[in-house]
Amino acid sequence: MADIVRLPDELGGQLQARRRALGLSKSELAQRAGKVREVVYRLEAGADSTVSSLLAVLGALGLALRLEPVGLPTAEEVARRFRMDDESDDGGDGEDGDDGDDHRAA
Repeated sequence: MADIVRLPDELGGQLQARRRALGLSKSELAQRAGKVREVVYRLEAGADSTVSSLLAVLGALGLALRLEPVGLPTAEEVARRFRMDDESDDGGDGEDGDDGDDHRAA
C-alpha cells in the first residue's frame, strides 16, 4: 500500500481496504485503536477527525503516516473527484458500504 493520498475520501478508502484485508469489523478496529466506533466511521468516510485518532487507527492497522512533498491536487484531479461523486449520487451501484456493524458509537 503505497498510494498517494491527497483527499480525505481517498484516505478513507485506503483505511477501509486495509481493515477489510485484515478481516476486521469497524468495532474490532476501534477497540484495537482504543477509540469509539464513530472514529472509524468518520475516518473511512473521509470526514473530519483528530490527528491523534488517525494515528491510533493507523497504528491499529499496522500502518504509519509518511509525509512526502507532492503538491496540491491538480484542478483535473479535483474535478474528476466531483464528477465521481455526482455519478454515485445519480444511481451508483446500490452498495451502501455497510459491513454489518450498526452505526451506534460504543
